Order: sequence, then structure tokens, then C-alpha cells
Amino acid sequence: MPTIEPFVILGMPRTGTHYLEELLNEHPNVSSNGELLNPYDAIWDNRKRLLLSDRELLEVAYLHYPSRTGKNAITHVGCKINQPQFQERPGFFDELARWPRLKVMLVIRRNTLESLRSLVQARQSGQWLKFGAGNDSGPPPQVTLKIEDCEDYLEAADDFHRLVMGSFSPTNILTVEYESLLGNPASCLHAVWAFLEIPVRPCSGSTVLQRQEVRPLEQTVLNFEELKRHFTGGQYESFFEAGKIGFSPPPTDNPLV
Repeated sequence: MPTIEPFVILGMPRTGTHYLEELLNEHPNVSSNGELLNPYDAIWDNRKRLLLSDRELLEVAYLHYPSRTGKNAITHVGCKINQPQFQERPGFFDELARWPRLKVMLVIRRNTLESLRSLVQARQSGQWLKFGAGNDSGPPPQVTLKIEDCEDYLEAADDFHRLVMGSFSPTNILTVEYESLLGNPASCLHAVWAFLEIPVRPCSGSTVLQRQEVRPLEQTVLNFEELKRHFTGGQYESFFEAGKIGFSPPPTDNPLV
């Protein structure tokens, strides 16, 4: 039997982890199996798996993973985990970091505040994904963001990115930008295949994810000016400046996709 190479997709909510997984699963040698820690994920038919120990749960993910129709030559197996799910299961991240040969794809948005805005919008509308250009359900609702929620979320994102970058070897981490993933998925996938050391497979174009929200923050966050005044002069000030990239990725030897 060939050696199965493990990987994991990590990120804050609403950063494109689901889209990246959809693109990865177009490759015949790759099986990425949804949110391992989500009790409602349709890929996993047994919620009792979450009663297992952390080590046993990872063995389910990487050694006893679900079979996929039409895939008989799988060489790379993975799953995805969003930051809040680690908070619900203390100790799991440390166990994940100990898994042998694990490769990590960290998905980020240039402006972390857009991740929070998108999360609040999705919760209010119940619309989480938009595949295909013809799927026009209208713009998401405008939202009001509490100052304390923004502070907590932005700090949690920074802490999570630092944790990931500090817990794995630089050669085992690839950062993927949400904006690049949507704008040029073929280029992103080329970098991913090289990172996983897997034969290159062209992007088919059959999986196309559309941005649900294309308006700038000042048009989607009702109390944008209040938030901007509060964060002026602080480390997150750039998130409120039109046209500027607010995310500064942690230092890494790997190029930012």
C-alpha cells in the first residue's frame, strides 16, 4: 500500500477554506473530507466520532477516512478545521501538530474584518455559499458590528495565525490568500500541488465560487464610522482604510500565494 500523505486546511471562518477543499477534491489522488470537528458535516455519518480521544479522532481522519466514489488511487488525505472549533476542543491543536508529516494550508483574508463581517452576514441570511455566476440571490444584509466583538475577533485571528506559524516547520506550511483563491484559482492550485508534491492537474473551472458580498466595508457595516473612529491610531487602523490591505502575514519561507 502506498504511503498516505496527510494535510489539513486551517483558517478563520469565511476565509475560503471550503472553496479550497472543493478545488483540491478535483484531483484524483486527493481526498479532503470536510470539517472533522463539525458534528453536522455531511461527509461524516457518525457523530459519535467526536466522543473519541483527540488521537483516535485524528486516526479516523487520516487512517480510516471516508471512501470517495471514483477515487481508487488516493495518495493525499486531509480535512479542514476553523479556528473556533479548536476553542471548543482544547488540546486538539497540540495533538494535530504532533501528527507525522502533516502539511498545513493556512487560508487568510487580507482584511480580517471582512471575515467577521461575512460571518455575521451569513448567520443572519442563512446563505453560506454561492457557486456559479447565475446564482443571484441578491446582496447579503447590512450588519452592525459591536466594538468588543471586532476586538475579540481580530485578536483571535492574530493569535491563531501566530499559533499555526509557530507550531509547524516552515517547509510544512503554505499560506493561501482568499483574494488570490477567488481571483486566480489556477495559480493557487499550481502552488498547492507543488507544496503537496503531487502531479499537477489543471483547474477544470467546473467549481466556481462567487463572492456573496462585493461592496466595500463602509457600505455593508452600518456603524462603520463608529468602528473606524474607535480603531484609529491602533494596530487595526488599516482595516478601515479604503483600498489598503490590512493583513500582514507572519514571516515564512514559503511564498504567499
